[in-house]
Amino acid sequence: MFPDPGASRAVLIGTSTYDFLEDLPAVANNLSSLADLLTGPTSWNLSRDACDVLADPPSATAAMDALRQASSAARDTVLVYYAGHGLVTPEGELYLGLPLSKQQRIDTGIPYNWLRGALLDGRAERTIVILDCCYGGLALGAMGPSDLAAQADVEGTYLLAAASENRQALAPPGDQHTAFTGELLSLLTTGIVGGPERLDLDSILRELRRSLSAKGRPVPQGRERNSNGRLALSWNPAFSRPPVSDSPSGTSDDRRDWPDPAGIRTVEGFFNGLGHVRIASALSHAAISHRSGGQIAPGTVGNLLNRKELPRTWRTTGIYLTACGVPDGQLNDWRLCWERLRAGIPIEPAAESAGAREHVRGTGASSPWRRTIRKLAGRRIRE
Repeated sequence: MFPDPGASRAVLIGTSTYDFLEDLPAVANNLSSLADLLTGPTSWNLSRDACDVLADPPSATAAMDALRQASSAARDTVLVYYAGHGLVTPEGELYLGLPLSKQQRIDTGIPYNWLRGALLDGRAERTIVILDCCYGGLALGAMGPSDLAAQADVEGTYLLAAASENRQALAPPGDQHTAFTGELLSLLTTGIVGGPERLDLDSILRELRRSLSAKGRPVPQGRERNSNGRLALSWNPAFSRPPVSDSPSGTSDDRRDWPDPAGIRTVEGFFNGLGHVRIASALSHAAISHRSGGQIAPGTVGNLLNRKELPRTWRTTGIYLTACGVPDGQLNDWRLCWERLRAGIPIEPAAESAGAREHVRGTGASSPWRRTIRKLAGRRIRE
């Protein structure tokens, strides 16, 4: 599953230049490349305003202000990324390096406990923390990798961390990116052969461990809370996705991983989900038009996917979803999502479980959630 881009935020922090520690020039490339990916259509499709990039932040306050703002604004998912020197005090406290950071001086960096506190105070349903910390292994001293994961752990968070023992392994001279982030970016842009249709965090961690270990580089560590490992960072470019057949939607042989509208919270998320439907179908705009029997033109498909406001009627969206091959059992979920957004009804996490939706489909019953939509909408929205 992908997060709703209209209700998600990313904060990318990186320190490449230092006054008292060795510079890490590749970190600057990490930030720009990761930002491009997260704001691209094959990943989260975040707006640039929702992806805050802090290169060489002047102080911990500047970084924490951006982090608290993102954590407060996000309702779905917030991603926090840091690349630079990871440092540890004699007492074993982790802090993230800034341009003026010094060894064993936590007041010169970003104490990790501050970051944890900001995430715990936020309202996002899910959190991802990615730490690409140079010199983490040397700074940790007697602390093992599991201790780093435990210290960085936050309830409701998926942690992905690279704790390396030396710069040679972490940031090879002349490379465009650091070793860990470079491998992550390569994985997300080239995909995993034989992997899932969407590159979820669990799959990414397994592949990073395999590929980095094969190159003799430090093996990353991860920790998951609340099943966030299923959250996707991007589509899998190496996945073989044949176009849907000409058989009617909803047939038993259709096993592709269709986007689920249940977690959509915003209009932006709705259109992003429609775009993911087209990716899952592997159909061009012209092919969708052909499968609709000419009811919608290729240009209409493009206009639908690039809208900023919900259409007043359901007709075009319904034809589009059907032509893409979305199973009949999911079409009503999409319509209910559209009706809820049209009526301005906010969604709460897990407002309706998958099991409940299956029960309604099977019995034809009207759930309280559906009745609430009809009631608050004040009318049945016109076909």
